[in-house]
Amino acid sequence: MTDVFSTGVLTVTRSALAYLALLCGVLSLVPGMAVVGAAAIVLAILLGWRELRLVARIIFGLLVAMSALALVDEPSALMDGAVNMTRLTALILTVMLLSSLLGRSRDLEWISASLFAGRPTARYLSVSFGTTVLSVPLNFGSVGVVSSMIAGQVRRHGDSAMARNACRGTLRGFGASPTCSPLSISVVMTVTFLPGLHSWELISFSLPLATVYLLSGLLFIEREEPGPAQLEITASGWQRYLPWVRFSAIIGVICLGAFVLSGPGGLSYSKAVTLSCLSMVGLLFVHTVATAPAGQRNPLPSMAPVSNELVIVGGSAFLGALISSFALKWLGAGFILPGWGYPLVAALVPWVFFCGGMLGLNPIVIGTLTGGVLGPIWPVESVLGLGIGMVSGWGITTGGTPYSANSLLMERVTGYSARVAAFRWNLSHSVVSLLAGGLLAATMTWMLAP
Repeated sequence: MTDVFSTGVLTVTRSALAYLALLCGVLSLVPGMAVVGAAAIVLAILLGWRELRLVARIIFGLLVAMSALALVDEPSALMDGAVNMTRLTALILTVMLLSSLLGRSRDLEWISASLFAGRPTARYLSVSFGTTVLSVPLNFGSVGVVSSMIAGQVRRHGDSAMARNACRGTLRGFGASPTCSPLSISVVMTVTFLPGLHSWELISFSLPLATVYLLSGLLFIEREEPGPAQLEITASGWQRYLPWVRFSAIIGVICLGAFVLSGPGGLSYSKAVTLSCLSMVGLLFVHTVATAPAGQRNPLPSMAPVSNELVIVGGSAFLGALISSFALKWLGAGFILPGWGYPLVAALVPWVFFCGGMLGLNPIVIGTLTGGVLGPIWPVESVLGLGIGMVSGWGITTGGTPYSANSLLMERVTGYSARVAAFRWNLSHSVVSLLAGGLLAATMTWMLAP
C-alpha cells in the first residue's frame, strides 16, 4: 500500500514539475523564471530516471558534463542554456497538451479513416499530405493516429505494398512538417537563431519545397496490386469535408495568433507560438468540460510520462546552447568565411542534419549548434539561404533516419522496421531531397549575398 501511495505521489510531483516548467516558459521574461523552469525540468527528469531511454540518459549525461565545464570556463553560457531549455520545453509541452485534447475529437477518427480511401496514388497523397496537416497541431500524435490505422490494415489483410506505401507516406508527411509548419520547433528555432529572418519569409520558400518533397515521393513507392477493398466513406456532399474544415480552422486560428503576436505583438516567435497554442488548449479544455457527460469531465492530462521528451527537447536545447558558446569562443569573435564559403556551407547544412540523425543525434542539437555558430557570422542579407538549409535538413532527417522519434513510433505500432524504412524505403528519396534542399539553400545564399 505504501509503495502504491509513493508511486502516486511521485507521479503527481513529476506532472506538477512539468506544468511548472510550462508556466515558467510562458513567464520567461520575468527575472529568474528561466532558472526556476530549468530546475523544474531537471528535477522532473531525475524523478523519472527509470523511464528514460538510453539515448535520453546519454544526452542528460552530456548535459551534466558540459554544465560542469561551462561553470569553470564560460559561466554566462549557463543562463543562455537555461533560457533555451525553458522556452523550448514550454513549447513542446503546450503542443503535447494540444495534441492530447484534439486526440479526443470525433473529427480525428473520421479524418484518419478518410486518409485510406481512394486509389493507390490518391491514397498515398492523402496519407502524406494529411499527415503533414495533422502534424501542425498534433506533432508526434499524427504519426500515432495514422500508424494505428496502418496497423489495423496489417492485422486484417497482412503485409502488403499498400501498408508499406502508407508507412512511407506517413514518415514523409511528418518529415515535411518541420520544413514548413509555422508551429514546428524547427521553424521556431531557426527564426530564433537567425534574427534577420521572418517566419513568413522562410515559409514562403519552405512550403513549396515541402510540397515538392511530398510529390516526389510518388517516384519512390511500390506498385500496388489489387487487394481487399478499403474502408468505405459513407457520408456524401459537404459532410465528408466538414471534419477537415473544422480541423483546418483550428490550425488556421493558431497560426494566425502566432503571426499576430510575433508581428504587431512584438513577442519572440517561440513565445508567440507557445501562447497561441496555449490559448487554443484553454478553449478546447473548456469545450471538453462543458460538453462531456457528468462524471466524465476529465482534467488536463498528466505530464508525468514526458521525461524522455524533457531530456530530448529541453536537454538538447541546453546542450546545443553550451556547445555553440564554446564553438564561438574557440573560433573567435572576428571569424568569417570567404565569399564562396557561404553558399557551400548552406548546401552542406542539410547533410549535416541528416548525417547527425543517422548517428542518433536529435535535430534539436544540430539545429542549435548550426544556428548558434553560423547565425552570428552569416550575412544578414542572405540569412534566408541558411534558414532553408536548416529546415529542409531537419525535415528530411525526421522523415528518413531510423532513430527519429516518429520512425521508432511507427515501428512500435505497425511492426515495420525503422531501419528498413530508412535504408531500403526512403534512402534514395532522402538523398535526392537533400540535394534539392542544399541546392536551393546555396542558390538563395548566393543570390542574396551583399
